[in-house]
Amino acid sequence: MQLHLGPAGGLRPDHGFDAPWPQTLPAPAAGALDLWLLHTPEPWLLAASPDRSPLDEQERGRAASFVRPLDAARYVAAHLMLRRVLGAYLDLPPGEVTFVREECPCCGEPHGRPAVSAPGAPHFSLSHGGDLALVGVAAAPVGVDVEQLPAAHTVSDVSGALHPAERREIMAAPEERRAAVFTRLWVRKESYLKGLGTGLGRSPDLDYLGNGGPGTPAWPAGWTIVDVPVGSGHAAAAVRGELHSRYDVRRLNPEGLAA
Repeated sequence: MQLHLGPAGGLRPDHGFDAPWPQTLPAPAAGALDLWLLHTPEPWLLAASPDRSPLDEQERGRAASFVRPLDAARYVAAHLMLRRVLGAYLDLPPGEVTFVREECPCCGEPHGRPAVSAPGAPHFSLSHGGDLALVGVAAAPVGVDVEQLPAAHTVSDVSGALHPAERREIMAAPEERRAAVFTRLWVRKESYLKGLGTGLGRSPDLDYLGNGGPGTPAWPAGWTIVDVPVGSGHAAAAVRGELHSRYDVRRLNPEGLAA
């Protein structure tokens, strides 16, 4: 497991596989990070018919807006997963988990980080890309991102939006490795910006989250960035403050989603 630490250091990763779908869960401890990973292969996803009734009106409308059935199925799977996981922490049925938006740190409008409108609810972040969905849950603000390796033209087009030192790292990599290097840096950046609550409202070129080395800037203070092992995809998670006790990666069986 590749692990990059912020200033805290001393993390002990726990990576359980084929974890059962949770029924009830204790609140995340201070300094801990729970990561839930779901792999939904395309043939299974298109054949599955999970119960969509826990989704709210907004989620159903969003699912109906996708042109490609596969994109709609991926969206539904990710949001059902999120509701199942959060419901276990809150001791609520998945359909009774209610979401709100926090204030945006950039403009103060209510389109910032998503949150649960329940007293004492943990912080969470959701991402889905390709066949993977990833949920992060913590006692402090958290961000996660998962992406598939992009095409070479995407690497070339989007790298210009990153920090100059990150761009240099991408271009210094052998051509056959550039997509992997770019994706690793991009998911760290997305995770960090989601953790801040700004998303891409904060320019991606302002903060350095590269691989380090002589003459490179420091990572943002007060954050710990974890590279999450997800096979052919790449993901990172950021949590405010020290991640000092542990992080878990729990892989869920997609069959449980249709149960």
